[in-house]
Amino acid sequence: MANETANDFTSAVNNLMETVGKLGQMQVDLVTNGLKSATSAIEPLGKNVADLAGSVVDVLNQALQSASSAIAPKQ
Repeated sequence: MANETANDFTSAVNNLMETVGKLGQMQVDLVTNGLKSATSAIEPLGKNVADLAGSVVDVLNQALQSASSAIAPKQ
């Protein structure tokens, strides 16, 4: 009888540790998938922001060239 109790206890502890391990792995997978999703969402946004910044610089450059040519003396 004592041997069966020890085996049951060992089995219960093993099952508990297996469950804890699975829960830990699921949390790691959840965080990993969340990071992948966030990266996938941010990547195109970063490209669009870079394109927008380039366009703003081009517009400012054109505005400065127009202002310079308007101010410059005519020859």
